[in-house]
Amino acid sequence: MVETDRLTGKDYLVNEQYRDATNLRARMQLHERFSVNERGWHQWVFDQFDVDARGAVLEVGCGPGTLWRTNGERILQGWVITLGDLSPGMVEEAKENLQDLGHSIRIEQLDAQEIPFDEGAYDAVIANHMLYHVPDAAKALSEMSRVLKPGGVLYAATNGRPDGPTLADWRAKAGVRPDANRSEVANARHFGLESGLQQLQRVFAQVEMRRFEDALHVTEVQPLFDYVQSLAYNLEKEELSRFRHVAEEEIERQGYLHIAKAAGLFVARK
Repeated sequence: MVETDRLTGKDYLVNEQYRDATNLRARMQLHERFSVNERGWHQWVFDQFDVDARGAVLEVGCGPGTLWRTNGERILQGWVITLGDLSPGMVEEAKENLQDLGHSIRIEQLDAQEIPFDEGAYDAVIANHMLYHVPDAAKALSEMSRVLKPGGVLYAATNGRPDGPTLADWRAKAGVRPDANRSEVANARHFGLESGLQQLQRVFAQVEMRRFEDALHVTEVQPLFDYVQSLAYNLEKEELSRFRHVAEEEIERQGYLHIAKAAGLFVARK
C-alpha cells in the first residue's frame, strides 16, 4: 500500500483503519495515560470553543464521539449539535457512546468534501485531527466555509513536526523498515501545523494557530506496542521484537520513554 492510500484512501480508511474505533482507541489510550499535560487533549480542544449559547455546531470526522463524551457536562443546552463521519462504523459507535449524554445530537455519515447541509447553517465547525485524511483538503475547507454563517469559526486541529524524538524515531532506532515511519511526516505535509495556515488563509478571513504543549512519558511497553500495531503497518515479528526491546531498554534506563509531540488548533474565522 502506497503512502497516499494509507493517508487519504477512502477504502483503506473506512474498511480497515477506521472501520470501527479499535485502532483509534489504542492510540487515544496511550495519550490519555502517558501525556505530560494534565489538562488532556479533548478538554483543551473544548476550552478553545467560543460559541453562542444557542449556536449551531458541526463536527466533521467525529469518530466515536470522544470529544463530546469527554466534555458532556460542558455542553450548553442551547447548542444544536450535528456530528458526522465518513465511516459508518464510527457513526454507529458515536450514536452508542452518546445516547445517554442528556443532549440531543444528530449523527450521520458524511464526506467532508461534500457536506450535505445548507449554506450558512452553522456557527462553528470542528475538524479534529481529520483534515490530513481528506484527499482534497482544499475542497473540504471550502465546504466547511460554505456551511458556516458569516463570522462563523472553524476549529481545525492537527499535528506538526515535534522538536524531539518521535515514535517514528524510536521505530527507526529499532530497525523498523523506513516505509513504516512516514505517516507523521506525510500528515504534517498534507495538513499540519506547518502547512495548514497557508491553506486556511486562502479560504478564511482570519486565522490563528494555538499550540498544545505536551509530550509522552511512556512507562509501560504494552500500551506502546498496541499503539504501534494499531497503525496497521504489518510489521514483521522481528521488527516488533526489536522495537519492544528498544522500548524496554529505554524505560529501564530512564524510567520512561520520551516521545515528543506537536499538536494544536487553527481558529479560522469566515
